[in-house]
Amino acid sequence: MSNAAAENPAGNNALAGTPAGGKAPRPNQKSVFVKRKRAYTLALLCVAALYGISAAITEYDFIKGFEAIPQAITWVVKNLVPNEKSWVRLPAILLRLVEIALLSVAVTVCAGICAFFFSLLGTNTTKVHPAVRQTVRMIAAFFRSVPDVVWAIMLLFSFGQNILTGFFAMYFATFGLLTRAFIETIDEVSSSCVEALHATGADGMQTVFQGIIPSSMPEIVSWILYMIETNIRVSTLIGMLTATGIGYLFDLYYKRMDYGAASLVVMAIVILVIAIELTSSKIRKVIM
Repeated sequence: MSNAAAENPAGNNALAGTPAGGKAPRPNQKSVFVKRKRAYTLALLCVAALYGISAAITEYDFIKGFEAIPQAITWVVKNLVPNEKSWVRLPAILLRLVEIALLSVAVTVCAGICAFFFSLLGTNTTKVHPAVRQTVRMIAAFFRSVPDVVWAIMLLFSFGQNILTGFFAMYFATFGLLTRAFIETIDEVSSSCVEALHATGADGMQTVFQGIIPSSMPEIVSWILYMIETNIRVSTLIGMLTATGIGYLFDLYYKRMDYGAASLVVMAIVILVIAIELTSSKIRKVIM
């Protein structure tokens, strides 16, 4: 026993530092919680300081803003309630509502088709040259980073105030967002299918139509449904700029102080968005 202990002094030292229970000592958990608490406190103080600086610069008074809430609710109840005169305008509102719904579907479907085939050049799955792949990603990022309203303002100088301006404004933004989304979807879903098809000797077109499209179709449809909902909401704001759609009616009624008709427009948009969302949820349950 003495010879074994002499031959392994490191083992004796390790045993000497081990508690009687045979378990290694745990790190000080209290210090971890203290550090975490300090970090949260520091972050909260930074947010509070940022709020104070912003309020001082913009001259915002939180107390006055909170006191104005009951007055705002009273004004909404008195003015933004449809009356008999506003219900007469319901057929015109429904006509424009159908117009923006069809426009949103057309924009999203066209942008989705173009974005899918364009995303094939930017995904790692199709083994495209890295320079081409990076260029596609940069183009998608550019179209995605410019908001719809900015596109509408820029296109107003070329096409004027018409529905074509709104179509292209929503198309460019939708194209950029869907391209980026489809690239990530194809990279995540289709890698195993593509490798199996390549192993059997399939060419590029066979890989796309037999592997990539079937495996990524549920996610693609889900993204398209999401963009239809988004474009319906965006088309209201773009319609104010392009003097088309239901956004033009809302702007017209609001500037004429016909608040009852304006509230009816808002209610129609909300009902349409809820209906589209419920329909898309049922479709997602079927395809997912």
